[in-house]
Amino acid sequence: MKASRLLSLLLLLQTRHRMTTSEIAGRLGVSRRTVLRDVEALSASGVPVYAERGRRGGIVLLPGARLNASHLEPVEMEALSVAGLDAHQRDQLGLAAAHVTATRKIAARRAASPASAFPESLTLADLIVVDNTAWLADPVAGVDVADLALDLRRRRRLEIRYRHSAANQASAQVVDPYGLASKSGRWYLVADSHGTGRLFAIERLEYYRCLAEPSRLRAGQTLGTAWAELKDRVEEAGEVTITARLREGQLDRARRILGTRIHDVAPAANGWCRVTIRYPERESVRQLLQFADHIEVLAPPEARERVRELAADLAARHR
Repeated sequence: MKASRLLSLLLLLQTRHRMTTSEIAGRLGVSRRTVLRDVEALSASGVPVYAERGRRGGIVLLPGARLNASHLEPVEMEALSVAGLDAHQRDQLGLAAAHVTATRKIAARRAASPASAFPESLTLADLIVVDNTAWLADPVAGVDVADLALDLRRRRRLEIRYRHSAANQASAQVVDPYGLASKSGRWYLVADSHGTGRLFAIERLEYYRCLAEPSRLRAGQTLGTAWAELKDRVEEAGEVTITARLREGQLDRARRILGTRIHDVAPAANGWCRVTIRYPERESVRQLLQFADHIEVLAPPEARERVRELAADLAARHR
């Protein structure tokens, strides 16, 4: 633990060269006295770092010092290799601390490099924040993602208890896992079930157990290819084509909610536009009820009739 803290202290100083003991203590989560003891230990080991007293004092790394502390450990390389995860997701995988150390090493390396053509420019990390959680989403309980990811390294079959979205109770089955996918703030287990690719939402995965047998994955399939296949299946055009009138002011909202299910939008007239929506089945028109009086389903007749039935049921419940 102390060795890791000393390295973190060196990386901070190589980036900033001078910091107060309070700043370092806050960044490392230790007391000021611990910082001073660490500085003494580093100085005794020949590292050109010392404590400077006075109002403008602090912990100082001698100018020009070049510390060979930018090599990444395996866990740090893993933390950086899963690009696209936000801080919360890295924490779920147990990679938060490794990611912090890795980024400090990169910053230290950058600070020690010759001045770039734009020395005052900001890095992309200074300009971009990544947050994959959905708006207004509550954290949901499920199995521990870090434990599951660790067990998936063993490439074993899994016995799981999983509750499907339309079911009240979970059922048991055996699956052959490829790995994990993160989509819009939700974790999914990507696996084959009876030789067919499936997605299992982690929040509905109640239990899992590694079996002794190795995974029986389809030939030539990887996590990437299995995910691409499942993603295409979810986003496929569908067999039912719906024609509807939508208020022009709701078009942006409709694109956000329906996404690629919207296949055509006619020019607006009198505040309304005609849209073409494709669903895998007629019952999917339930999704359109959230547009309330901003939409009117025109065709096909069976979809229009289903909307009328659903609306009548809602009206009856709200008398």
